[in-house]
Amino acid sequence: MESSMTQVDRQQLILVTGAARCGKSEWAETLAIESGKAVTYIATATIDPTDLEWQARISRHQQRRPATWKTVAAVEDLSIVIDRSQPSDCILVDSLGTWVANLLDRSDPEWNQLTQELLGKLTTNLATIILVAEETGWGVVPAYPSGRLFRDRLGMLTRQIGSISNTVYLVTGGHVLNLSQLGTKLRVRS
Repeated sequence: MESSMTQVDRQQLILVTGAARCGKSEWAETLAIESGKAVTYIATATIDPTDLEWQARISRHQQRRPATWKTVAAVEDLSIVIDRSQPSDCILVDSLGTWVANLLDRSDPEWNQLTQELLGKLTTNLATIILVAEETGWGVVPAYPSGRLFRDRLGMLTRQIGSISNTVYLVTGGHVLNLSQLGTKLRVRS
């Protein structure tokens, strides 16, 4: 699949979304490599030393990435980390779903402030920024409040970022679809 990025692009904001295990991260990594820029991988996951399966997932992601990439953890302070980047950087955030889960205990006003800060940094930063987001709202409505809150917050954040992105990709069924070329951008109501 042909990439939409070139060496002379100005600020690029790219959203890669899709279901679990569909190849979102691999496609985002491909775009980061194709950017030709110094890549900083922003990891939003926390490492639980007692969860061996989670550690194995993280290890697989780490092994796939080039050794030249810098890795920065941003469990909560994603806006701050993004704000530190330079126009010559490519920032790869993997993933928004994990970041949302990390902040699920925040009140609605706190959450709204955090998302507005993030959206502000994404629109003003001149780096190439690639964000990976999970699509969680394609199944049944969760039967428990925290599940509904997670699904709703991630869904709205993905929608907000998609509305300001230069390019949005959907990865599903072993294929990458450029939604920016195939679809129409839906305006986000406040």
